[in-house]
Amino acid sequence: MVTIRAQGLSVRLGRHPAVSGVDLELGPGELVGIIGPNGAGKSTLIRAMLGLVKRENGSVLIDGADSARLGRQQIARRIAYLPQGQTLHWPLAVERLVALGRLPHLGPLSRLSVEDEALIDAALMRADALHLKGRVATELSGGERARVLLARALAVGAPALIADEPLAALDPGHQIDVMDLLRAEARAGSLVVTVLHDLGMAARYCDRLVLMDRGSPVADGAPLDVLTAGNLAKVYGISARIETDGDWPLILPTGRTAS
Repeated sequence: MVTIRAQGLSVRLGRHPAVSGVDLELGPGELVGIIGPNGAGKSTLIRAMLGLVKRENGSVLIDGADSARLGRQQIARRIAYLPQGQTLHWPLAVERLVALGRLPHLGPLSRLSVEDEALIDAALMRADALHLKGRVATELSGGERARVLLARALAVGAPALIADEPLAALDPGHQIDVMDLLRAEARAGSLVVTVLHDLGMAARYCDRLVLMDRGSPVADGAPLDVLTAGNLAKVYGISARIETDGDWPLILPTGRTAS
């Protein structure tokens, strides 16, 4: 199981302060949604936690160890990462693309084992992409490609998963499938962190939401404690209907608030 703790974490992109003094602890067994408007620092925050962007101040501890002292392979074995909007440049077969998820576990010049191949097939099945084996990844639709890239992250077999906008390019049915999968991963004991723009999906599936604005969390807690009318007006500049349908919270943006 993996715990990530950010303490006073700040990141500057050029002259722009993208993340400012973030204190955040993320633990196993929870599905955490990182939400907020465009430019709020969501993607930069998770990339900083993974050591993919240089931090200006603060620290990130992964299971108590400073991430700056951990090798990239060590981090990759503990935390699988699904970036947003990846462009595929090489015409790899789907199963070879997903096999890249096993690289953190392989030594130089190592070959895939029978166990690796089984994990690749299992990941494709969980992402509803097993039927795409044999296809060329660059010839897939956007939604098919998104599911294959999710399978690549699942193939790592890490005890934590960070997914940046995993619902982009997916039809509604596959959006539900992906959120069901992420929630199941968390229920099985993994730490799952995902950046989301769909507030309805965030409210319905996540155990906890972190609402970012201008590089800092402005609310952190249970979905309906975070997605209040006041927070939505302040951070997004919108009005919204906030209801519950049985056990399901419903968030319906209705318009812009007066500036």
